[in-house]
Amino acid sequence: MGTIVQQQDYNIPEPKKKSKHPPGLYLLFMTEMWERFSYYGMRAILVLYLTASVAAGGLGMKEQSAMLIYGFFTGAVYFMPLLGGYLSDRFLGRRLAITIGGLTMALGNLALFAHQNHTFLYTGLALLIIGNGFFKPNISTIVGDLYSENDPRRDAAFTIFYMGINVGAFFSPLIVGYVSEDLFAKTMNGFIQYGYKYGFLVSAIGMIIGQIIFNALGNRFLGDIGKKPTGKPKKSNKGIKQSQPLTKKEKERTAVIFILAAFVVFFWAGFEQAGSSMTLYTQKFIDREIFGWTIPVSWFQSVNPLFIVLLAPVVSAFWMKLNKSKRGDWKIPTKMAVGMMLLGLGFFVLVLAVMKTGSDPNNIQHKANLLFIVFTYLFHTVGELFLSPVGLSVVSRIAPVKLASLLMGVWLSASGFANILAGKLATYTDSLGYLEVFSLIGGIAILLGLVLLTLSNKLTKMMD
Repeated sequence: MGTIVQQQDYNIPEPKKKSKHPPGLYLLFMTEMWERFSYYGMRAILVLYLTASVAAGGLGMKEQSAMLIYGFFTGAVYFMPLLGGYLSDRFLGRRLAITIGGLTMALGNLALFAHQNHTFLYTGLALLIIGNGFFKPNISTIVGDLYSENDPRRDAAFTIFYMGINVGAFFSPLIVGYVSEDLFAKTMNGFIQYGYKYGFLVSAIGMIIGQIIFNALGNRFLGDIGKKPTGKPKKSNKGIKQSQPLTKKEKERTAVIFILAAFVVFFWAGFEQAGSSMTLYTQKFIDREIFGWTIPVSWFQSVNPLFIVLLAPVVSAFWMKLNKSKRGDWKIPTKMAVGMMLLGLGFFVLVLAVMKTGSDPNNIQHKANLLFIVFTYLFHTVGELFLSPVGLSVVSRIAPVKLASLLMGVWLSASGFANILAGKLATYTDSLGYLEVFSLIGGIAILLGLVLLTLSNKLTKMMD
């Protein structure tokens, strides 16, 4: 059995036409949009906040320390869904877990806003990690619960849901960046003091808005979906709780999830350079001036989600068209393999920029045109669309019912390993240089994509 229960088992509105998506998808879209607004707004300024001097409104950390903290934080954010998914499956239910997670993340951002020191920094980051653990695996799983196992709308639905993630991710760096680097920035004794703490406040407000929407409209558009735990052991006739063992096919499907998760670790390790090494490279080596105005560094974090919003409908329509064609849709591992190779190509675009600028910020003869970083994000975005939403879709489809949220947590934990690896890789830009690090990441991504492509038929047979 897959992770999805047939839609008619729930008290939710049926779409009038099979080609239309259930209204609950758009509620989840809005909820995820505001949660990602909160997360990506905070993420856009985190490294800048850590590395800015105390006089400039930051904590004055060294770049290496800041990137390691960033890596471990974003890594832990994706490990915690293992615990959150388990508690949701066994005790809480998905809807309650989403609310607990959302409120905890709001408190984390409020802690970062309240005071600018190391105690409040680590307290705030810890609350954000815990809250994400409850929120992230459950909202993705509920999206899958809206569809039957073999519903052809599933991949398209997750791509639409992915747009919600990126609408929030697009606007938050612009708004939080403006609040932090412009609106609340002030000049004192010849130095600019940035308003990073107000950026964290804006992130907290976004999270609260999302929770209000979710809890106010959940019963209307989701019915009973996600209210009860799905992984409680069943009771026998004698009243003794029993846990049904996994079937052979369920074991194979679970193995596929772990195999695919192992591959995507390196995808996200490369992709997450956006918040660390690529941010610092943009700050130092990219010509950000347009008509005498300098683009805030944090605004470049909006390039990827902008491309997602623009291209997600195109990719979604592409999957639907392939599904109706004689040859049929691409296999899931094939889509993900192509996504990995596109990530690698994006890094080689950036390598061209580094060949022009070098890696020494004290010896820059010419800054790189901002189109280099824009086209890098374009390749990364298309790769992400080929890999991430279909990955969420396949986990929600093939995971055994009683392990649905837990295995979604396993999938997300791959991003945890990836973010820790990403933070470590970013630190080598200081010793090895940007050229060597970006070339290494790009080459390995393309190589692993080719390996996954050769395994595509075998993995598809295991999950069928």
